[in-house]
Amino acid sequence: MPVFDFNGSPDKNEEPVCTYTVFRSDESGPCAERPILVLDNRQRLWDHYSCGVFTNPAKRTAFEFAQEGETLRADIKKLDARFVSLLRWLGGHRIPVRLSGENTQEGYAVYRIRETAFGRGTKLSAEDGFLQFMIERLLASSAPPEEAEDEDQEEAGDEMKLTSIQSISDFMTCAGRTLPDNIRLWARRNLAVTRSNEVSAEERRHAQRALSIMMNIQWKNNYFESIDPVEARRILDEELYGMERVKQRIMETIIQINRTHTLPAYGLLLVGPAGTGKSQIAYAVARILKLPWTTLDMSSINDPEQLTGSSRVYANAKPGIIMEAFSVSGESNLVFIINELDKASAGKGNGNPADVLLTLLDNLGFTDNYMECMIPTVGVYPIATANDKEHISAPLMSRFAVIDIPDYTPEEKKIIFSDYVMPKVLRRMSLKAEECIVTPDAAEAVVARFAGTTGIRSLEQAAEHLAANALYQIEAEHAGSVVFDAQAAERLL
Repeated sequence: MPVFDFNGSPDKNEEPVCTYTVFRSDESGPCAERPILVLDNRQRLWDHYSCGVFTNPAKRTAFEFAQEGETLRADIKKLDARFVSLLRWLGGHRIPVRLSGENTQEGYAVYRIRETAFGRGTKLSAEDGFLQFMIERLLASSAPPEEAEDEDQEEAGDEMKLTSIQSISDFMTCAGRTLPDNIRLWARRNLAVTRSNEVSAEERRHAQRALSIMMNIQWKNNYFESIDPVEARRILDEELYGMERVKQRIMETIIQINRTHTLPAYGLLLVGPAGTGKSQIAYAVARILKLPWTTLDMSSINDPEQLTGSSRVYANAKPGIIMEAFSVSGESNLVFIINELDKASAGKGNGNPADVLLTLLDNLGFTDNYMECMIPTVGVYPIATANDKEHISAPLMSRFAVIDIPDYTPEEKKIIFSDYVMPKVLRRMSLKAEECIVTPDAAEAVVARFAGTTGIRSLEQAAEHLAANALYQIEAEHAGSVVFDAQAAERLL
């Protein structure tokens, strides 16, 4: 790359000067104590808000301040490794920015960078906050490997939204090193396809769509922060009554994550009658892990292609359900809740949908036919539910830690109805506890009425009926409060 002096003419005697040292950080919330970069402030102290541009890195790694009608320059002393490529991009295209920072003994500690000239003059990929999008993605990512090499890339293109080829290209330039190696190489190849005149317009469209999906997912590493066991137990007690064996197994998983900082090798398979709270357990685990969750309803999937996507050779090709789940969640670490796993073997298309799940459950990576790329799954925690494990194949069963969930006893159902179900329904209908009173004998009558059904769904429906009737009497008949005894409950139900 040629070197230019400040008048824009080549200077063969001047070598590029790098003034900074790189430090590695995974901090997601920068501040003056944990800045993005540090500028030299020995000659003067800089304002809290300072505007200017980063210099072209081919000249000198510095920032040019625009203050009081003059241009002043400060060398960069330290720089977060995640932001090396971004600053090179900003300096190379002379993007005007505003820095937020504080003067410290070490230097001017910058913890925020904002674009100040939307769409004026220089190359801007997007007018809706591309720079802020990039910075948020970099802060959410891990520091790139020390041995990673910088990859310079000069692209031309339109000024569209973040789905445009230009914005994707700029993203790869600024944050490509934070992506998994195979995804970075895959993105380079697909970028080449989008710019090639030797392929059809349909192929270019598919490549651009696949790139847009892949680049908008935060590909995280497999390191998981420690979880507070006390808070985890509180959430379990709040969501579930009884089920001590289930809670114990989940707490064992939490302790394992705290020790290893990785997810367990096996997911959970919850087996039990309908209505016993299997899905509720899965949602509680996702809440404890602080991960987004997605559901796969295996009873509605009869063709493996619904999971794996269709090949790009077809005009109406699209990604599969699993890839779409990554896209919707926006990150690669998530809880997959696989409902009705015992229905997964009833494939009616070209293969068995259950076989597709094996690679997902092995955490070795999943291949989507549309994306044509191995998707990392080390951050996926699968939780499956089933009514009958006899209908689940041995290969699938071997990939789960199985927990059998028995039906509730009549006494447990009575407590659940009175202490959990009824209060939840009242809150949902904005009713106070004193406005709808269900006596203990009424609760026993409700439980006895649905003694022949498994789970608590029938009890939830009964609670909805009682609360709705109470609300009607209060609103339409101006009753102050409604009391249901056993006779009133039986008559209503």
